[in-house]
Amino acid sequence: MMFKPLQITTGLISHDLCSSVFVSRLDPKQDYHERELARPGMAWLSWALRHHVDMAKREVTASMFGLLRSRAVYRDGLGAILVRGSDLHDLPICEAELTDGESTGPALPEIAGSAVVEPADGGLRAALDRAFAEPPRPPYRRTKAVIVVLDGRVVAERYAPGYGIETRLLGYSSAKSVINALIGILVRQGRLSVDQPAVVEEWSDPADPRHAITIDHLLRMTSGLAISETRSPLCGVARMIFLERDMAGFAMKSGVQTTPGTSWKYTSGNTLVLSRIVRDSAGGRAIDVLRFAHRELFQPLGMRDVTIEFDATGTPVGSTYIFASARDWARFGLLYLNDGIVAGRRIFPEGWVQYSSTPTLDTGYGAGFWTNKIQGEIPGWNHPWAIPGAPQDAISARGSLGQFVIVMPSQRLVIARFGLSFAREDAEGVGRLVADVIAALATSPRRGFG
Repeated sequence: MMFKPLQITTGLISHDLCSSVFVSRLDPKQDYHERELARPGMAWLSWALRHHVDMAKREVTASMFGLLRSRAVYRDGLGAILVRGSDLHDLPICEAELTDGESTGPALPEIAGSAVVEPADGGLRAALDRAFAEPPRPPYRRTKAVIVVLDGRVVAERYAPGYGIETRLLGYSSAKSVINALIGILVRQGRLSVDQPAVVEEWSDPADPRHAITIDHLLRMTSGLAISETRSPLCGVARMIFLERDMAGFAMKSGVQTTPGTSWKYTSGNTLVLSRIVRDSAGGRAIDVLRFAHRELFQPLGMRDVTIEFDATGTPVGSTYIFASARDWARFGLLYLNDGIVAGRRIFPEGWVQYSSTPTLDTGYGAGFWTNKIQGEIPGWNHPWAIPGAPQDAISARGSLGQFVIVMPSQRLVIARFGLSFAREDAEGVGRLVADVIAALATSPRRGFG
C-alpha cells in the first residue's frame, strides 16, 4: 500500500509527459516544469524523480528513487498508454480507417481562416492581455490558449509561446462533456435511453443495489459509486487511471455508498463506465469508437485536430484524456450553443442540450456539463459552482488546471480557455475574461467584427 502513491506518481508523469510531447507536441522540459513539478507536493519529491523522453521510440519512462518505474508509449492515432506487461498493441490509425469508406465532409462552416485571429477591437485586446498577464509571484496562471467565438466566427484568439492553432490541448475533465455528446448521439439513434439501467454485467442481478444505476445517474454523478476523487494519489480515481489496465472494469467492480439517484458525488468512475458503454455500443474496439466519434461528431463539426486516448481494453479514457485544438474545442461548444444542430442536421435528440444543462438535485452540475445557476462553492473543492461574470444560462465543460469551454446562448458566444493553473483552477481569472469579453462586445460598434 505504501508504494502505490509513488507508483501512481510515476505513472502520471510518464503518461502525461508522453501525451504532452507526442500528442500536443510541447517542449518536454517546459511541460515537465509547468505541469508536473508545479503539482502540490511534487517539489518535495523532485530530487527522487527521474524521467527520460525517447523521441525515437516515442515513449517516456519515469521512476522514483530509481525504482517504481513506469513507461508510457505513444501509438499513432491513439495517443499515449501506460504499458503494463503485454498491454501494448500496435494499432496505427489513418484517416481512411476513421471514415470507414464514408466521406460526408464537415457541415459546420469554417469559423476562421488559417491565421491567428487578432482582435480588431481594443476592448477584446485588453481582455486577452489581462487573461495572459501573470502575477509577480506564484501561483502563476499560465494561460496557454484563449479563443472567442461570436455568432459562429472567431473574433479573437491568442496562444502562449510553444502553442498554436493546431496544438492539441488536453481537456482533462472537459472530456466528460464529449462523452455526454457521444451518449446523446446514441440516444438519438435509439440505441440507448438515459432512463435505462446501465448495461453492466457485474450489475445484472436485480438484488444488487447497483442494478438500479441508470445512464442518467452516471451522467449526473448520482450513481452512488464508492470511488473517491480527490487531489490525493491515494484516491480511487488515481488508482483507476494510473494502475489499472481495465479502468472501466475497476469502476464496475466498485460498490455503492448511497442509493442511486439520491445524492451527488463527483467521480470519474461514472464516466469510465459510460465510456465502456460507448465502446460496446460502437462495436467493442477502439477503432470502432474512433470511427463512430469521427463520423457522427467530429467530422460534422469540422474538428480535425482531435485525439482520444484509450486504456488497454480499448475503452476511451473519456473521463480525462481527450485532446483537441482550441478551435476544435470551440466548435464543440458551438454544437451546444446551437441546440445540437449543425447546418440543419440534428446531431442530438431534441431536448438533449436542455437535459444536459438542467441542474442535478441541489447542485450546479447538469448531465456532463456544469451550469451557472447555483452560487457558492462546491463542498470541499475550494472552487465555485458558477463561473463569475458569465450569464445564468451559461453551461461549461471544465477540466483540471483551468480548462474551460463556456457556452453562453444569450450572448451567442463561446469562450474557450486552456492553461496550467494550480490555484483554484483560475476560476476568478476566467470569470474576469468572460466579463471583459461581454463588456467589450456590448460597447463594440458592430457585433461580429474580426
